[in-house]
Amino acid sequence: MTKTAPLFRPKSQFHESDAPQSIKSADHVFLVEDDPHIRAILCQTLKDYSFRPTAFASGIELLDHLDHKKPSLILLDLGLPDVDGMALIERIRQRSNVPILVVSARAHTSDRVMGLELGADDYLCKPFDPREVIARLRSLLRRTQPPKNETITDNHHTATFAGWTFIPSSQQLSAPDGETSFLSTGEAALLNALLDSPGRVLSRDQLLDYCGGDESLDRSIDVRISRVRKKLSIKGRPPLIRTVYGSGYMFTTTVEWQ
Repeated sequence: MTKTAPLFRPKSQFHESDAPQSIKSADHVFLVEDDPHIRAILCQTLKDYSFRPTAFASGIELLDHLDHKKPSLILLDLGLPDVDGMALIERIRQRSNVPILVVSARAHTSDRVMGLELGADDYLCKPFDPREVIARLRSLLRRTQPPKNETITDNHHTATFAGWTFIPSSQQLSAPDGETSFLSTGEAALLNALLDSPGRVLSRDQLLDYCGGDESLDRSIDVRISRVRKKLSIKGRPPLIRTVYGSGYMFTTTVEWQ
């Protein structure tokens, strides 16, 4: 299948106002894109905007490196030669909470919803402006990096509930049987909001406010609630997240913080 290349504006047409803003360090981005032309342009764009890219042409290459190095972000194409991009998102989430931005020619709503359900943090369709990629990456960094005034102790609480354990600082969720997984940034923020107010009904607007009111989260909050509910589901046990129709969502069990 022929890929649709993004509509990049030639560098000669960039204005001074488009110049990259200085950031405190070069955030490391794992870029997964099998098309060498698109891969090269994205790599150069990332470098121009003070990111440090490491590029891969296949999903297996990414997973091999992810076992030894955790990047700040992953920029992921779905149409890979060795593994379906949706399956790759799931495999990444089994081992890491690293933020994932999908950039794909799959523009159908079902693909976007599935990508978010499987653990992607944001989804951008091709063709795209490279500056939007940078804006989305910066938005993910703002959502995943703790505020400057947040202390280490503030960021290392552990919640236990109904046999489950959740560590917000690592976005790691452990089931009663000991199986662990990692939530996406949006999923972790929503679960944290519910855990902070067990037994209370939180409206969609309240959840958005808690999570920073990010526009990308606004588009997918219901999808992520559904995803978190599925992750917390155990056969034969009542659901831990209840939908209160017309009002919002409620966490149904007690929570202990350590």
